Amino acid sequence: MPKMKTHTGTGKRFRVTGTGKIMRRRANRAHLLEHKTSRRTRRLYDEVPLSSADNRRIKRLLAR
Repeated sequence: MPKMKTHTGTGKRFRVTGTGKIMRRRANRAHLLEHKTSRRTRRLYDEVPLSSADNRRIKRLLAR
């Protein structure tokens, strides 16, 4: 059977940690940042784990 290919868009948006968790970035950090408070933009820096409801679908797209 041939190798599974990673969905390119998914590969750019998610990463898998050493323990196997899938991490994603938060929304609202791309543009129009002038009117957002520093506190709000700081809290959007970090990656967060993907919700368990989406895990199976994203893992399939990442070919894992």
